[in-house]
Amino acid sequence: MHKVNKIRLTGFRRLNELKIEMRPLMVVIGANGVGKTSLLDSLSLLSSSAAGTLNRKLSAMGGVMEVLTRGSSGDILLGAEMAVPGHEPLEYDLYVEPKGQTYSFSRETLSQTRPGYPKKPFKHIESHYSDIRYFDILTNRLVRPDWQYNPLESSLSQVPKMFREPEELRQTLSSVTQYHVLDVSQRAPVKLPQQMKPADLPGENGEDIVPFLYNLRESKRDCYEAIEDTLKAAFPGFSELNFPPVAAGMLSMTWKERSFKDPIYMHQLSEGTLRFLWLISLLQSPGLSTITMIDEPEVSLHPELLSNLAELMREAAQRTQIIVATHSDRLVRFLEPKEVVVMDIEENGFTTARWADTLDLDKWLAEYSLDEVWRLGRMGGRS
Repeated sequence: MHKVNKIRLTGFRRLNELKIEMRPLMVVIGANGVGKTSLLDSLSLLSSSAAGTLNRKLSAMGGVMEVLTRGSSGDILLGAEMAVPGHEPLEYDLYVEPKGQTYSFSRETLSQTRPGYPKKPFKHIESHYSDIRYFDILTNRLVRPDWQYNPLESSLSQVPKMFREPEELRQTLSSVTQYHVLDVSQRAPVKLPQQMKPADLPGENGEDIVPFLYNLRESKRDCYEAIEDTLKAAFPGFSELNFPPVAAGMLSMTWKERSFKDPIYMHQLSEGTLRFLWLISLLQSPGLSTITMIDEPEVSLHPELLSNLAELMREAAQRTQIIVATHSDRLVRFLEPKEVVVMDIEENGFTTARWADTLDLDKWLAEYSLDEVWRLGRMGGRS
């Protein structure tokens, strides 16, 4: 799995001149309005630029002017650095220039330092407005595209698939997935019977959790048993999940407890139980993308479940980069400083982001837990 080492952001809401190292597990903390969700949104936008859906994503966000830093007349920079085993990292920069309610790309580069050329990085992509250039491996030079080109989508999203390095970065960035708080309303998908079909993930709102868990039980028994074991540890009365058919091609899912003869159907479970079941299904999934972002996973969860959640995120971070935004000091209690990013607003109104293990916390951590240090205001991230 290719990993993103760093991200660079300029001109995106409060995130102006923000550079941060990426790690396998990043739990982002800070006061309301500091920019935690904006960080996730900026990565989602960067992912859309690689997937060729930037125009649609910006429209969903209200247009480019809605995400531009207030008072700014400059470009939005979305930048990333990706590790390449055995070689120098790939560095990608996309400058989005607002033009009324639309936009253009004032500059886009994908470069890589090569042995013997430290001062002049090798360019895989070098584009300025309508002047689009890719490095052609056949002619060994930068050439303009000779295919139909969409000016509202990035050069990276339209790179020929035989160009290996740009294609690997495109695949890594385009697979970023963002999850918000699970819908548990009366007619939420997670509460209803679902169609039997192949499913690698439980779905953004649990719309595929039934076929996902059923298929996992049949094909990847070890993963399925890990989910049931987690449920047994979190809920001592839990016995097993079952999947009774309710119509042709449709399955329901029931929760069985040792103390009760009759099973409990999904619509009868508490909000916290449903959200925890969905979270552990997601984090145990073999189909996780290269970067998985989760906004406020602690919502509705009992504090005792947060220890289980922290361990699940840590384990999943061995297979995907996990980025979590949270307000929960209870969740922070079960984390290490190397897993926590602290966001603050400076006097100029812009956001800073620092890893907690770069702060001078050793003396405080000798006496207090990490969440207590946060509550005491010794690591920032408070209003």
